[in-house]
Amino acid sequence: MGNSEVGHNALGAGRIFAQGAKLVDLALASGKIYEGEGFKYISESFEKGTLHLIGLLSDGGVHSRLDQLQLLLKGSSEHGAKRIRVHFLTDGRDVSDGSSVGFVETIENDLANLREKGVDARIASGGGRMYVTMDRYENDWDVVKRGWDAQVLGEAPHKFTNAVEAVKKLREIANDQYLPPFVIVDEHNKAVGPIVDGDAVVTFNFRADRMVMLAKALEYQDFDKFDRVRFPKIRYAGMLQYDGDETVKFGHVTFFWNGNRSGYFNPELEKYVEIPSDIGISFNLQPKMKALEIGERARDAILSHKFDQVRVNIANGDMVGHTGDIQATIVACKAADEAVKMILDAIEQVGGIYVVTADHGNAEDMVKRDKCGQPLYDKNGQLQILTSHTCHPVPIAIGGPGLAPGVRFRNDVPDGGLANVAATIMNLHGFVAPNDYEPTLIQ
Repeated sequence: MGNSEVGHNALGAGRIFAQGAKLVDLALASGKIYEGEGFKYISESFEKGTLHLIGLLSDGGVHSRLDQLQLLLKGSSEHGAKRIRVHFLTDGRDVSDGSSVGFVETIENDLANLREKGVDARIASGGGRMYVTMDRYENDWDVVKRGWDAQVLGEAPHKFTNAVEAVKKLREIANDQYLPPFVIVDEHNKAVGPIVDGDAVVTFNFRADRMVMLAKALEYQDFDKFDRVRFPKIRYAGMLQYDGDETVKFGHVTFFWNGNRSGYFNPELEKYVEIPSDIGISFNLQPKMKALEIGERARDAILSHKFDQVRVNIANGDMVGHTGDIQATIVACKAADEAVKMILDAIEQVGGIYVVTADHGNAEDMVKRDKCGQPLYDKNGQLQILTSHTCHPVPIAIGGPGLAPGVRFRNDVPDGGLANVAATIMNLHGFVAPNDYEPTLIQ
């Protein structure tokens, strides 16, 4: 499954590196994750405290994976964790809407097995990923606060004694992405797993961008984004240490592109421009997003002749595609087309070169299909909507009046991919790429 992190990492690095999911797989398979300083640190809480695991409950492989959580539960219990609480976020974005029920049933079964072995292991809270906890780039702190209230304070508008029942009931009013927050309570209506002093917290997403805001709330003594009510003294770790575009994708052409590195390499040669995203509104209700504003700023930057390169991410096809609203996605793609045309017209005026590609697919196919490629229908005869990324290869277009005569795509790189783009752009600037880069796509 393609995703934004690995896509932009490959685009920026010009090489294929083992990244989040693979690194975690290797650490879990070898057992090295339990030998590292991070696990040793949180294990200091195991004797008297609770281990809290927070993250996306999904097998989508974009932000997290169910099997990794299962292994972490098993391994943590075998390495001293006596009391474990899971705080999950339902997906419905990188996987099918409604799949959350099966995922929760799977984890409940695993936790029941741990309880049989004497480990006090339970689900403590939940909610939908787009409404609870998993905001990014400080776009909407209310999302994080809803998660904080449930996970830390043990407070939520919905209370249940069973997590499967909770998800089934709340799906009557919202889809997986937008389930409201809930907590699991005992027979006395008391939350079974709020985070308190002395506990350990692990965010089990291997991808950083949607866990960073929660990490700040958990770690920063000086914090003013919302009233935390209380600030528990905990031990915190991530599965991996987390260290011009609009807000919802700003980090993709900066942080991810630069190898998960924040900040400028050289502020005298770079300028980052962030167009603030709309807050508190679903993307299908505002499908044009900020595409035209991005196009205008990119156009102005190109026409200013101040920059050798302008890098832009227009996220409409991805963000609106995830909503499953086909008509809104059509509007989104038209807006993206309009923004791209604005940029290409500017390239034409200055005699420049353009490279247009994508980090992954989404809006080009929004229906589920069988193994033969035929659309799938539900019991009511309606098309089954696909909200996740696709696995299709992405196109690349290179052109513009600045392109040297005779430049063409090579025919000896049949499996070219995103990692080949960096060397290609270097060539277009007149440089030879380092030998360890994936080869250029042009000759």
